Amino acid sequence: MLNSQDIFSISSQKQFEKIALKIFRYQYENNKVYHTFCNYFNTDIQKVKSLDKIPFLPIQFFKSHDVVSNTNPIQETFTSSGTTGMITSKHLVTDISVYEQSYRLAFSEFYGNIEDYTVLALLPSYLEREGSSLIYMVKDLVESSKNEHSGFYLHNYDELISKLIDLDNSGQNIILIGVTYALLDLIEKQNFALKNTIIMETGGMKGKRKEIIREELHDMLCKGFGVSTIHSEYGMTELLSQAYSLGNGIFECPSWMQILVRDPEDALTYVDYGKTGGVNVIDLANINSCSFIATQDLGKKYANNSFEILGRFDNSDIRGCNLMVM
Repeated sequence: MLNSQDIFSISSQKQFEKIALKIFRYQYENNKVYHTFCNYFNTDIQKVKSLDKIPFLPIQFFKSHDVVSNTNPIQETFTSSGTTGMITSKHLVTDISVYEQSYRLAFSEFYGNIEDYTVLALLPSYLEREGSSLIYMVKDLVESSKNEHSGFYLHNYDELISKLIDLDNSGQNIILIGVTYALLDLIEKQNFALKNTIIMETGGMKGKRKEIIREELHDMLCKGFGVSTIHSEYGMTELLSQAYSLGNGIFECPSWMQILVRDPEDALTYVDYGKTGGVNVIDLANINSCSFIATQDLGKKYANNSFEILGRFDNSDIRGCNLMVM
């Protein structure tokens, strides 16, 4: 059986494909939900020899089923945010150390040593509930920074404003990780001219504001914070890995994560580079749940494996979800 070191030491596309196919066969044998889903499509496991032949589990299954690939005890249950009465996703994690390895290594790959930063977190909608995988990650990054100024902010905007200005003026490298609507709230209270701060938005208005297109949002944030680019994090409850954008909404994955873009009208075929379609994610860190997930996001992939997220399906239940009765 593969271990996490095999996953996190991937260094080539050939190696990625080899490990992904091994994990596919392992999850087919050990994940009852995924096994039944693959059988619904009469998948001949022996004929699956490339990534585009792997069946991708619609993300909604995390709302209705326990998606696990072993019988080990559940160490953490991550849940998605949702309005009252909405059924939320749950990700049952049997080895939390895999998640910790994934986000620590990915952060290091994109940003370097966490101890070089003050990490400020403005994530009120996540802090106000339990089970957020984002809070778990950011809390660990705050602690790993070993910086007395790192920490979380809820609604104490005035305190955050003075802290941010003082630290930035002192030349300290800062990462401000914020939920989109709260970052907009912050720049309505204060205009900044930051020189040493990375603004990273985690996406979503969480029902607090009207959704706006990325270009408009990033333009507002750039002007409000006085920065030239806005960074973004692409992650979700159902994944144990994140992709990062260092600007312009173009995301890159760590070496153990990739996306494919499926035809919006035919979930079993894929569109060419630069064409819009549904985003399928391969997250090999999900070895203990399901590594092959069809999301509700619309996006484009480029030849260098970078990608954009353009929005979500209007009818947010993916075609074929009558399979949910399994």
